[in-house]
Amino acid sequence: MKFAYFAFPHLGGTYSVFRNLRQGFEGTATQIRWLSAGPQPHSFAASAYFQSQLEYGDLVGQPGDDDRAQAAALLRAIDQQGFDGVFVNVYADRVQSNLARYLPDDVLRVMIVHNITPATYAAAASLRDHVNATVAVSRRIGDDLVARFGFAPQRVTVIPNGVDFKPLWSPLLRSDNEQLRVLFLGRIEEQAKGVFWLPAIMDAVKPGTKLTIAGDGPDLAELRKRMARFGNSVEFRGSVAPDKVPFLLTSHDVFLMPSRFEGFPVALVEAMAAGCVPVASHIAGVTDMAVEHGRNGYLFPVGDTAAAAVALNQLAERQDQRESMSEAANSTVTRHFGIPQTSRAYLGLLEGLESSPPRIARSLGITDWRYPAGLKRGFRTYLPTPLKNAIRQWRERTTARIASPILPTGVRR
Repeated sequence: MKFAYFAFPHLGGTYSVFRNLRQGFEGTATQIRWLSAGPQPHSFAASAYFQSQLEYGDLVGQPGDDDRAQAAALLRAIDQQGFDGVFVNVYADRVQSNLARYLPDDVLRVMIVHNITPATYAAAASLRDHVNATVAVSRRIGDDLVARFGFAPQRVTVIPNGVDFKPLWSPLLRSDNEQLRVLFLGRIEEQAKGVFWLPAIMDAVKPGTKLTIAGDGPDLAELRKRMARFGNSVEFRGSVAPDKVPFLLTSHDVFLMPSRFEGFPVALVEAMAAGCVPVASHIAGVTDMAVEHGRNGYLFPVGDTAAAAVALNQLAERQDQRESMSEAANSTVTRHFGIPQTSRAYLGLLEGLESSPPRIARSLGITDWRYPAGLKRGFRTYLPTPLKNAIRQWRERTTARIASPILPTGVRR
């Protein structure tokens, strides 16, 4: 079987999933190639990383194509290259998501749902009847789709994102270091990643704690301003190429993730594979799939900067605890979240679809190109960001039902 994966080369989670699946499918009868169109991938096309990935996929159409022209270019590529199926990363790109409703009837469609936002769920629901199977990257997503959006349980498969853990485990870089070295790695963006909580966390940690902030994003300049008062205790690294990530992770003790929402973060699992102890927001059914509080890392209520600092301070004080948690984090990923486990789950799903594809709604004609309600802007788009952030924080704390029990053992607030 030959599958197209709707994405383009960039330093983001959806493309990381593609890279790992491609590696996992090697030596099997299933091929996978990335396929994309539209102005954004065309704008990335000249970058060195994009160029290094050209052998694994195709960018089609022209930079100025409107939505229907992009869809037509993708349909031509699917036909000309003989793809048997596609992976649709719902809501990552509106055109490519909507294309699931217009593919030829004999093309298998697997929708991957990567996030827990209302907009992502609405988009997934609008495509539900036009895909043969849905992959939820976390237990939370799978439960939500079935309980709240009418997905049939037998059509939803939970497959967490896997990582290549072999090059990541190197405890020698951490030995006998007196300073606690903390890493934030990801998109520098407040709404999802909660980066403006980092100053409050640093205010409450013990002197000598060093924070490295690696990544790029729309809130980088503002975050630099807010972190300036910490001087040499905070270092900004900028964007990090995938081949540089292992060294970055293995040269830090703790991976700090103050996110408001996630689907199943690849960076978190990569950090754990490298033995970098996670201190992460407790997003129920997401981060607690990998992080077992008190054994291989710590979880704190979303937005609770004091609890995050308490966890960091305990790790700073106890090297023996850091070492045991580091080994436990690596062991967790090795047993449950490696590329072999993920690729076997996907291959099993695809084999079942090939032998007995579930019936879906009939394909629409490209001349009738239009977007369903779930792929249009909803009222939440127009809510002020602070209000949306407050709603998300309340929802996650309520869902997780956590307070003092998630603090390190023996610590009271």
